[in-house]
Amino acid sequence: MPNAPVDHAAAHALWEAYRSAHPDRATDLEPPSVEVFGDHPELTDELLGLVLDGTKRATAALVAEFAAEGQPLPRIGGHWIACDSTGRPRVILRSTELRLAAFDEVDDRFAYDEGEDDRSLASWRENHRRYWQRVTATLGFEWTEQHEIVLERFEVAWRAD
Repeated sequence: MPNAPVDHAAAHALWEAYRSAHPDRATDLEPPSVEVFGDHPELTDELLGLVLDGTKRATAALVAEFAAEGQPLPRIGGHWIACDSTGRPRVILRSTELRLAAFDEVDDRFAYDEGEDDRSLASWRENHRRYWQRVTATLGFEWTEQHEIVLERFEVAWRAD
């Protein structure tokens, strides 16, 4: 079962509330992208929960995913909105660090900051290998360890609750 469609109207309202409260920080020229973590409801809600409890402060995505979805790469200081599996926006995130890397260039510290599983590099590699194999299959190409990865660290800028 896939995630529900994101609620763009609610995401817009959340962004406007943040912009009103923090005009000095909400300086993005374009509205933020509205996203979900993961590719199925259980994973989406698990990863979002890790963000909300402060464990997860990093994420990784393939450059090819952004290209396939017609999305620009994130930028430092840019914002994006993360939704739960029902499509409800839950949090505005602000990118604080970005770098491009190959799969074998991801280090222990980044794996730990992603906050997933046991936070080890070995589990990060195992879980992301499986994840990107699923995702790229749905996008119509095969994932390899040579695909460029966007490694992003973020902070919680605004919570919906």
